Amino acid sequence: MSKITVATATTLAVAAAFTAGMVIGGQPQEEPGASGPTSPGVAGPDVSSDPIRLTGSGRVLAPTGDCDHLLAVYVDKGVEQVGPAGWGNYWGPAWGLRSGMPATNLVEDSRAVAADRAQPLMSGQSNSATGTNVQEAGVDEPDHVKTDGERLFRITRGRITAYDVTGAAPVEVGELKVTALPAAELLLVGDRLVVIGEASGNRWERQGTAVTVLDVTDPASMTVISEQTWSATLVTARQHGHSVRLLAQAGLPELDFRQPRRQRGYAAALEHNRDLIRATTIDDWLPTVTTRHPDGTETTERLVDCDEVSVPDDDSGLDTLVVAAFDALDPDTVTRSGLVTGSDLAYFSHDRMYLATGGWWRAPVWPIDVVGRGRIAPQFWDDHGRTYLHAFTLDGLSTRYLASGEVKGRVADRWSMDAADGVLRVAVGATEETGNFNSVITLTEDGAELVEVGRVDKLGVNEDIKSVRWFDEMAVLVTFRTVDPLYVIDLRDATAPVLLGELKIPGFSEYLHPLGGRRIIGVGQDANERNGRLRGAQVALFDLADMTDPKRVSTIKYDRGTQAGAGRDPRQFTWLPGRRTALTVISDGWRGRTGWVSVLEVRGGRLHDRLVEVEYGRDIDRVRLMPVNNGQVVLVTGDEVAFLDL
Repeated sequence: MSKITVATATTLAVAAAFTAGMVIGGQPQEEPGASGPTSPGVAGPDVSSDPIRLTGSGRVLAPTGDCDHLLAVYVDKGVEQVGPAGWGNYWGPAWGLRSGMPATNLVEDSRAVAADRAQPLMSGQSNSATGTNVQEAGVDEPDHVKTDGERLFRITRGRITAYDVTGAAPVEVGELKVTALPAAELLLVGDRLVVIGEASGNRWERQGTAVTVLDVTDPASMTVISEQTWSATLVTARQHGHSVRLLAQAGLPELDFRQPRRQRGYAAALEHNRDLIRATTIDDWLPTVTTRHPDGTETTERLVDCDEVSVPDDDSGLDTLVVAAFDALDPDTVTRSGLVTGSDLAYFSHDRMYLATGGWWRAPVWPIDVVGRGRIAPQFWDDHGRTYLHAFTLDGLSTRYLASGEVKGRVADRWSMDAADGVLRVAVGATEETGNFNSVITLTEDGAELVEVGRVDKLGVNEDIKSVRWFDEMAVLVTFRTVDPLYVIDLRDATAPVLLGELKIPGFSEYLHPLGGRRIIGVGQDANERNGRLRGAQVALFDLADMTDPKRVSTIKYDRGTQAGAGRDPRQFTWLPGRRTALTVISDGWRGRTGWVSVLEVRGGRLHDRLVEVEYGRDIDRVRLMPVNNGQVVLVTGDEVAFLDL
């Protein structure tokens, strides 16, 4: 079956890079070792001694060995990065840079080559087995609603409610209150329900992660079998079979930093802050896990121990990233490992995890030069507009490092990456190191390196990527500035990807979904063709029967000011192949708080729309449409669970 993923450009990832050499996974977590923190200011071993060099990669990874060594790494890097106002820079967060550089080193237009090729294959995709419209077929993602086709579970403000959805209407059969978790979501693995959410509801406090596993064999009597709280913040979670894998990130220590004042100069504040870092212990840096036992008692230990944390030798971030995998059917079977870096951008296929870091931002780096009384000159670093990519293989509970590489340009989010047949494909936007265009790049694993083997450039000159849809053998990419160029790219030969065809139309698609039969539906925004001003939501049907000449064959335009929910969250889209019907959520944007389900039937090669008003207020983004076994679709709103009238 053809594997498909989706891309929608959203936010910038946190800039930080780590190099090759670490192994994630391995044996189940053991009790923390006896190694403890060093005395304040005592340096550990030289982190450059006895490095592990990866053959052919040119990258060096320094092993930590023990807590003294790891603390020395944290302290040395922390002293270099702290400023007179604390972590970061004095003027606030780093800012992104936009590229206005002219196009350089462009490849020849290869569309003429496509005429000699047969058409690549494509197929449709329905929701996952638990009802969620996911990025990657066979890799489930958390959502606040899950179903196995006969039972449906939802979580709302710390209350899990179970429904029987086999009859004429959904019937509530059970309820369980858990710790109130902001933005909590679920994974359903057989008779196990995994609840994942923020551990703290105070937005001024550092957010942790709460992980609770429930036995839902009897939905009327759900029971807690595992309950943990991590001091690290959840990045993402994925489910492969009954293996659940969580990626979490521990922030920098919260220290009593001084701020520069008139009576206290910048240099004095900087030295005070550096002394605070020199006085830290290893437990100031490593995240913890607190386990709540059935008798109500709690125990706290390190989430990862010192010898399980790998350290890159480059200028990585100082966050501690933790990869943990456990068996949902046996939550005590778990593997955990960590690495010193920062990344909130991860893509998962059925057998790979890819992390992307850095590539498009710069920030002041301390130490500073004191130029005069009350004046400072920050020293800037620049990672040259590159994104660093790191590949890991997934096998059961093991997450093992494979290779690293880099590309010039910006990988906006996880949707811009895809893997097929051992090839990583990425869509990259412009930075100061590229031309003023977007590209699709292919990379393969060569030893411990990810090596670029092919690319297509000049996709959307002076435009931004809005969405990408990946197939085993092709990709469809949408860019936008004033009009919507839709590009069809042949990826069957990874070493020679070919731009097959393009279509320029007003507006753009933020989300693309394959319907099968060479048809794709695009959900996004209509725009004025003259100046690109947005007018309202629209849905379009594209015919790719001739991929060298894609066509938009039908369009539904909604009222001015409306927005399509699937553009922000693809989980608000559902394709029902048996009915040839798409369901998506439309709201009236900034003018009000009304939400509709747009029922879009594909008949006679055209879209036929019917709007069903379903929600009011702030819960529109929580509307879900979940197919179940009896052929019905469950409509979940803020207050109601009912079958949708199709």
